[in-house]
Amino acid sequence: MSKVRALYDFSAEPGSTELSISAGDVLTVTRRDIGEGWLEGSNSEGQVGLFPAAYVEELQSEPPNIPPPPFPAGQAGANEHRYDQAGGYMYSEVPAGDWTNASDWQSQSTQPEWDDGDEEWDDDSETGTTHPVSQSHIPAHMHISKISSGSDLAKVNVGKSFNRFSTFVKSGGESYILGNLKVSGIIQDKDKIVIYDTGEGIMWEPITEPYSCMIASPKKESKLRGLKSFIAYQLTPTFNKIQVSRRYKHFDWLHERLEEKFSIIPIPPLPDKQISGRYEEQFIEHRKTQLQAFVNCVCRHPILSRSSVWNHFITCTDEKQWKLGKRKAERDELVGAKFFLAINAPEKELETFIVEQETEDCSKFVTAMDASIKILSSTSYDQTKKYQGLYKKDYEKIGQAFQALSYAFSLDKTPGNPRLNLTNAISTTSAIYLEIGKMFDEQPKNDWEPLGDVLHIYKGIISSFPDIIGVHRNTLNKQKECERLANEAKMSPSELKEVKKRADVVSYALLAEINHFHNERAVDFKGAMQSFLAEQIKFYQSIVDKLNVALTAYDQL
Repeated sequence: MSKVRALYDFSAEPGSTELSISAGDVLTVTRRDIGEGWLEGSNSEGQVGLFPAAYVEELQSEPPNIPPPPFPAGQAGANEHRYDQAGGYMYSEVPAGDWTNASDWQSQSTQPEWDDGDEEWDDDSETGTTHPVSQSHIPAHMHISKISSGSDLAKVNVGKSFNRFSTFVKSGGESYILGNLKVSGIIQDKDKIVIYDTGEGIMWEPITEPYSCMIASPKKESKLRGLKSFIAYQLTPTFNKIQVSRRYKHFDWLHERLEEKFSIIPIPPLPDKQISGRYEEQFIEHRKTQLQAFVNCVCRHPILSRSSVWNHFITCTDEKQWKLGKRKAERDELVGAKFFLAINAPEKELETFIVEQETEDCSKFVTAMDASIKILSSTSYDQTKKYQGLYKKDYEKIGQAFQALSYAFSLDKTPGNPRLNLTNAISTTSAIYLEIGKMFDEQPKNDWEPLGDVLHIYKGIISSFPDIIGVHRNTLNKQKECERLANEAKMSPSELKEVKKRADVVSYALLAEINHFHNERAVDFKGAMQSFLAEQIKFYQSIVDKLNVALTAYDQL
């Protein structure tokens, strides 16, 4: 077991599995496989608990004279709001993004008694895996006060997220640009993808027959005579009304297939995996909500919504056909760089400078959006915690204070007490303030939590853009290299023209996806903000109504 020295103070949340540490403390690390940037260790007094890995160093180096880094997501406590050395406010719950490395980490439960879908599924085995979802910094279960603070953290594994750029290169990205990438057989019409240059910009071929798919009735099921349990979700597409049952591991498998196939399209994230309390009713319902958000995004995407693997996922009801379709999807040739062979793009040649400018603008936009989403996510988390903690307790204290006054007044035993109505009115006031406290406890599920779900989706989507833009940048660099070879008479003009045409296919695809992203973003955030504000108005109007009830109680005096 190794020794580490604490660089910064860290205060554990009371009742949690965290360990408070002070700068200079020497700690013994007992476990490094906790995940999410946490270590388990013991202090000199023998106390054992979790602390942020970024807050300690191996003993050989001296503590740097710098502010502490943000502590990792997944644990909340007294540290969610800190002040730096200059007195500035820090959102340490949600660290700023670094677009130089787009790889995120995803925690995974490995509780052996359940089979909730954390298995590697390409070979139908039951061993653990992770899906490549960007980690949202809002807990998957935002109703903070309902989470047991005394439960032990389950052991977790950490898996690296899907790297589109690496997959594009390995699948023959350079060969595609040079015209050396082929597929066996002829690309079927159903697999072909069309891009249009419209008056509103570069667009994917629009959806001609829109549909939706509803997720309902999540329930716990079992197999192997009850030895393994899992949650099954029922999906029903509107175009056939036939219900299919899918487990989380099926969604996990689908997500991997979509990311491998569509190297230029950001795939919306799945819900974060739960460490403990996997079958709590509220967690299951919230996971269903987040899965529905994932399904909605896919159904509205012009390319994803008509892909064969997605169609198989939402329509196949026969177990034998399911396995056949599953293996077919895993052997799909049109993945990675070969995906571009199926694209029919406009013949019009694109200006490289203009394309570079548009992609640079997109890069700046998603970088800013990433930072803003993290701030809003932190605010959402903070407000949820305050609603269910601070605000609730404050109103309960007010109610209890009026209750004490009412009790004192009730001790007036004067026969035919003419002041009894006043006592009753104060008692009513007390009850209403206590009721308002309960309202604060329940309110986040109506406003902050739904807003957090939208942020979760877009955090996952924009985390894919650095890799996607990297794929495009690599394409343009290869094109420029070929232009240099042509200038040196090492490549013929006709060969260069074909290289430029294939590079334009990648550019057209990226521009089409950027436009789709912006259009969907506008729709989603308009709806999210309208819903959020409507619920806030409804909530505070309810408080006003209740206070008016308390006020009218004094009119009878």
